[in-house]
Amino acid sequence: MSDFELNKVAEADFPSSFGHFRIYGFEGLRSGGKEEALALRMGDLSPENGPVLVRIHSQCLTGDVLHSLRCDCRAQLELALDQIAAEGRGLLIYEHQEGRGIGLLNKLRAYELQDGGLDTVEANESLGFDADLRDYRLPAAILQFFGITKVRLLSNNPEKLAALRNAGIAVVERAPIIVPPLETTLEYLKTKREKMGHLF
Repeated sequence: MSDFELNKVAEADFPSSFGHFRIYGFEGLRSGGKEEALALRMGDLSPENGPVLVRIHSQCLTGDVLHSLRCDCRAQLELALDQIAAEGRGLLIYEHQEGRGIGLLNKLRAYELQDGGLDTVEANESLGFDADLRDYRLPAAILQFFGITKVRLLSNNPEKLAALRNAGIAVVERAPIIVPPLETTLEYLKTKREKMGHLF
């Protein structure tokens, strides 16, 4: 096996409240194990139709499912789906990388440390992790699977831009994905901007 291998494991029709998508399940195999992701595709992604609107979203069960107000993840997810639906064309990649890659239970441990005064970066590092463990080889491989060579990326994260460009995918536009801050997300967003270089 090469250093990284992509397998499509499923594909199905996917009507949703945001619009009608096609859903795909992927797994990325590497020497260190396996990572899973899904993709929601809307419309014709052929290169002749121009750069594709793309969102790479990391799983956030607490935000996406339980409506947590500690982060802006769910609001970003819904904004991205709304924008793809408004264009009638685009791709959302949903990665299984909870808590910037540290996993759900470790994220809850990090929450506990944040309640004691640490920010999100300090909490992850206090648990023995890097501030962000995510790896974007799987999303890049999924874009290549669909034959996508040029994207308009819905992201505030410069690491995602760099990862796609390193994989040979042209990011012709970084489309900001900004939601109004809440009192409960102000420090979280400040840390993303000041310590992680996110672009707001």
